[in-house]
Amino acid sequence: GWDIRLEAIDWDAKDTLLNSGAINCIWNGFTMEGREDDYTFTDPYMLNAQVVVVKSSSGIKSLDDLAGKNVITQTDSAAQEVLEGDKADLAETIGDYNTAFMQLESGAVDAVACDLSIAQYQMSAKPGVYTQLSDELSSEHYAVGFKKGDTKSADAVTESLKALYDDGTVKDLCDKYSSYGLSFDNWVLK
Repeated sequence: GWDIRLEAIDWDAKDTLLNSGAINCIWNGFTMEGREDDYTFTDPYMLNAQVVVVKSSSGIKSLDDLAGKNVITQTDSAAQEVLEGDKADLAETIGDYNTAFMQLESGAVDAVACDLSIAQYQMSAKPGVYTQLSDELSSEHYAVGFKKGDTKSADAVTESLKALYDDGTVKDLCDKYSSYGLSFDNWVLK
């Protein structure tokens, strides 16, 4: 029952757009951890993780196998933040995940560090081509981010998401898009 308009934005301009009122919220795999002081969030609705994807034929089975390998990730991604910490020796950044996965498929790089949802999508699009390593780099939650202080909107969206879970809509949507890698198992808002 909501009138909604979805639009792509320049990610670097998200704060300016939100604070100016040009957009009302940020809702695109938006990680809430570490941003709680900057936005008012809905309750978290989806569990995400930072994972590493390799070609199935690579022989790479664990994070330890990545020593000396070329791992890339998207600039300004959660995976980049993780890799700049404990795994700073592993990865370099690239503009976007589409380019990263093209380079992985061509053999130009050995692995891509990315969101679990990105990994699931890429693996479902090309069954058998990619494998996700079982070791996660980190885990986090997705939530909808609003301008700091906009609890009214955040609470309304949280309640709507709970209602969509209760009436089975969330499960139906996850099932409908499972071929794109979406998994109901990752839904956490009940």
